[in-house]
Order: sequence, then structure tokens, then C-alpha cells
Amino acid sequence: MVSIAIEPAPGDQNPGNNLEIDVTPSPVPPVSTVIKNTDFWPDIDLKQYREDMRQDGTITQPRLLEAARNAINEVNDRLANWRKQQQSAGYSELDQVPADRLDDESTRVQLYRRAVFCLTQASLTERFRSFDATNSGNKRAESLEPTVDDLRRDADWAINDCQALPRMTIELI
Repeated sequence: MVSIAIEPAPGDQNPGNNLEIDVTPSPVPPVSTVIKNTDFWPDIDLKQYREDMRQDGTITQPRLLEAARNAINEVNDRLANWRKQQQSAGYSELDQVPADRLDDESTRVQLYRRAVFCLTQASLTERFRSFDATNSGNKRAESLEPTVDDLRRDADWAINDCQALPRMTIELI
């Protein structure tokens, strides 16, 4: 919290009355917004995103919605062929595709959500400079670059794991 204290002027009748003004922007409280996905894929709960990814609410809801929608589009596109195979096999939703269950939820659903959350966070982190264009904001954004790479890697792994594919493809040239 940043406070500005204004001291009374000399000769003021009430020298003990200080005025404090809090100039710290308060974070946006998490809003329970669920993004309705296509029929096969699970819906994405942005409140859960904020909790899972430790997003404190300083990112506005419209900015988060945009980043999450883009992440959903990317993950859905990257899994489109696999989805078609599953639908051809008779599965109309991701939750129906055979998989282990953790905490009474399909691990494939958990991996899908992880991919979307990681890409959303990577997108928001990449745009950190536009959120805080000061020199300290630029330095902070530069220090987060490995984090963006890690988030994108985690999303790639989750997408591959969802399809039961290896995490790496190595070819001899």
C-alpha cells in the first residue's frame, strides 16, 4: 500500500489530524465467469484460472477473457485432428474418452485445462510491458521471459499428454 500523509500547516487548530490517502489501485475481485466451449471440450472457469494460476485480479476481466479465448482457440486447433478421431470412435465429450480419473475428474480434462491456463498466463505475462511501461516494468517483464517459455512448454506437454503422445520428437538429420 502506498499512502500519502499530509501534515497540518503550522498554526493549524487541530495539529493531530493527518490526512492519509491510499493511492494503491485495488485488485479487481475475481468474477465467476465461465467461457462456454464447443460441445466436445470442457468449459473454462476464469475464477478457477485466477485461483490456480495465482492471478490476484490486477488483470482486468476483459483482458483475461481475451487471453483465455485466444488460448482456448489455440488448444482446440492443435487438438482438432485428435478430437475428430475421438468423435469417430463414439466419444462426444472429452470427459468420455478413456482416461484415469484424479479427484473424480478425467486426467484428460485436467490436461486440457492446464494447456489453456498455461497459454493464457503466457499471453498475459508477455503483455506485462503494456500493463507497466515504466523502466521497472520492462525489467520485470524481461525477468519473466523464462517463465513464458516454461508456460508454453507446459502447455505443449499437456497437449501431447492429452493425446498420449511423447513430449519430444527427435529426428536424426
